[in-house]
Amino acid sequence: MGPPCQPIGRLANPLAALQHASMTQLDAAGRLGANIAQLRETRGLTQQQMARLAGVPRATWAHLETGHANPTLAVLSRVASALQVTIEELIAAPRSAVKHFPAATLVTRTRGDVTVRKLLPDPIPGMELDRMELPARARMTGVPHLPGTTEYLTCERGSIVLVASGDSWTLAPGDVVVFRGDQRHSYANPGDRVAVGYSVVLLARAP
Repeated sequence: MGPPCQPIGRLANPLAALQHASMTQLDAAGRLGANIAQLRETRGLTQQQMARLAGVPRATWAHLETGHANPTLAVLSRVASALQVTIEELIAAPRSAVKHFPAATLVTRTRGDVTVRKLLPDPIPGMELDRMELPARARMTGVPHLPGTTEYLTCERGSIVLVASGDSWTLAPGDVVVFRGDQRHSYANPGDRVAVGYSVVLLARAP
């Protein structure tokens, strides 16, 4: 007499768990391979060069990129060090090579009639980059920064008048003015059409 048949439910659960574990391991290996390949390619290096930097055989590096390797922690540590990233970054979900940020998603504020929009979705330490849109005859007062701050103002469209410390400069498209950002200043559009300008502020560090 053969062994008693086990209920299908008891067999299904262990098999499902085993399949889930296998798929999870494959996903992790795939993420690892995609990340390593992307990081290497962005550095403009070959597999041979990266393998040499990491101190591993080229075949090992190739297997890592294809997701067919089962590396030890020591190998992962060498690879991460050669790529100058953390081990966590190696096994994280791959980052998209391109991100699209529609204009409506960028930080925008209004100061009076003037619209000021951040040029970049992510902040750059020590720097502010803004796009200013001034309707006809609009004026905006600037906010003085810490001593040592420098601001670059350029006009893209129309005409912009910058007033700083009692002096004024009229910018036509393509013109640039550099001035101390720690003084009182203002921007104005003397024309009958919308003016657009860009401000780049290099912030001084607090003492």
